[in-house]
Amino acid sequence: MQTPKYRRIILKLSGEALAGGRGYGIDPDVVNSIAGEVKDIKGMGVEVAIVVGGGNIWRGVAGSTKGMDRATADYMGMLATVINALALQDALEKISVDTRVQTAIEMKEVAESYIRRRAIRHLEKGRVVIFAGGTGNPYFSTDTTAALRAAEIEAEVILMAKNVDGVYDSDPRTNPDAKRFLELGYLDVLNKGLAVMDSTATSLCMENKIPIIVFSLSIRGNIMKTVMGDKTGTYVGRECHD
Repeated sequence: MQTPKYRRIILKLSGEALAGGRGYGIDPDVVNSIAGEVKDIKGMGVEVAIVVGGGNIWRGVAGSTKGMDRATADYMGMLATVINALALQDALEKISVDTRVQTAIEMKEVAESYIRRRAIRHLEKGRVVIFAGGTGNPYFSTDTTAALRAAEIEAEVILMAKNVDGVYDSDPRTNPDAKRFLELGYLDVLNKGLAVMDSTATSLCMENKIPIIVFSLSIRGNIMKTVMGDKTGTYVGRECHD
């Protein structure tokens, strides 16, 4: 049996990924598929933490552009991430994967409050930990949450599951000649303004030397392949720039 390249990971799921082809809401088939893949890598001994977005239900930035107070809109987005986290927890536990949801905003009736040491202990006991509620602060994205939590729990890598198979120099959906990068340095991402993470999240990863792998979630088995070290998308890391 192959040995996984990474033993503790952060899997970053956008809210849109959970919507599947619908574009909004939660697609049970997609959630169940993700849960199955997480179970597979758990069976390899990988410790899995998940950061989930809420864009399939509510986007704070979109709300603020329509006149809503930005902080209020962002808090609404944080609540949307909790809905997605609970859906993912339900799917995981139905296939016998012990799971804990931790939120940055206290709501003890439905989830634990985020405590770093407790999260690490859950991982060590073989539980999947889902981080919801963003950072608990407005104006920060769930990308930043992923970078922050990865640093806090000492994750070896952030797996960015997207609807495209890597990072391109332009939008491949509109430009058939778009070039896909196999490897990038953090500074390349920042200087070229590439759509990997927002600049705050990318800078945090750079400072803490946390690699980022951007890959397509739509291909079944890609999470396992990425954890095993196969080249499934675009690798972002310091050594690429150096």
